[in-house]
Amino acid sequence: MDMNTVYAAGIILAGIVIALVARRIVAWLKVKAEETDTMWDDIVMKAIGTPVQFTIVAFFTYYAITTYTSLATPYPILSDPRLITSFWIFIGAWILSSFLHDIISTYGRAIAEKSEGDWDDRLIELLEHITKYLIWFVALFVIFTIFQIDIAPLLAGAGIAGLAIALAAQDIVSNFFSGALITIDKPFKVGDRIMIDKYIGDVISVGPRSTRIRTLEYQVVTVPNNKITSEYVVNYVMPDPKLKMTLPVSVAYGTDIDKVTNILYEIINDAVEKTDYLLSDPAPKVWFIEFGASDLKFVIIVWSKAFNTSFEVKDTINRRINARFAEEGIEIPFQQVDVHMRT
Repeated sequence: MDMNTVYAAGIILAGIVIALVARRIVAWLKVKAEETDTMWDDIVMKAIGTPVQFTIVAFFTYYAITTYTSLATPYPILSDPRLITSFWIFIGAWILSSFLHDIISTYGRAIAEKSEGDWDDRLIELLEHITKYLIWFVALFVIFTIFQIDIAPLLAGAGIAGLAIALAAQDIVSNFFSGALITIDKPFKVGDRIMIDKYIGDVISVGPRSTRIRTLEYQVVTVPNNKITSEYVVNYVMPDPKLKMTLPVSVAYGTDIDKVTNILYEIINDAVEKTDYLLSDPAPKVWFIEFGASDLKFVIIVWSKAFNTSFEVKDTINRRINARFAEEGIEIPFQQVDVHMRT
């Protein structure tokens, strides 16, 4: 075996050994960094750890190949100083992208967690990706420039591809920014009961593309965010969860109106006092509103403590009305039609 080959192999092996030693040193420094109060040393050690090991192996390998082998003759690129410059640009981009990514991730997310909405969380995630890709794009651009590679055709192709992707993803982008607007404007939050289009339900998640609500039938409906920002949204929770309810009541013609009014007040005041569903302030109201075709029409106005107790309120009051009217002999009429026949 050629001794130069042995020397080259030995140098490469030495580089690997030194890289492994460097790896142990970096691991020890990371442990020490975790013991400090600041996160900066952790970020620095994470950013330089792997690139340093890679650089050591690459340096010893390059030295062994260019010094003890004849590969540089058929492959002149190996002895081209532009290769060294490009290598350092590559290592610099690697360290810088990792460093900035971890700074944004660590400190940006810590700030975002202090806010209630999740728009800033999405913004931090977007910045993480943009920063990393932008650094690598600039590094590749500089390397191409060093080797005098014309990137105009690549940029033109990327522009056409980008346009095609933009057209295909315009709905996704629209939904993403609509989700951001929802988070900023806060027309609702998770847990609120809303009505959007024909659906009424409780918001269970607000994502970057869509919002999910669980309907009263316990079905999950996924609504695109751009539809929410372009439609009317009714929020039953804001500004507070109480709900104004109107309950119709009908009695037969000939019934004493004042008596019915007093009975209805007694019923709803009793319900307010003995149940947990109703509010005493605002005070309940009873109104005689209309002479119907076959009945006298009243409405009861009550305020439920929560938007999700409407059925309980109706059941409680209707049962009391039915029992009390039966006790007082008050007739609850049904719709009827009188037919007169001429002979």
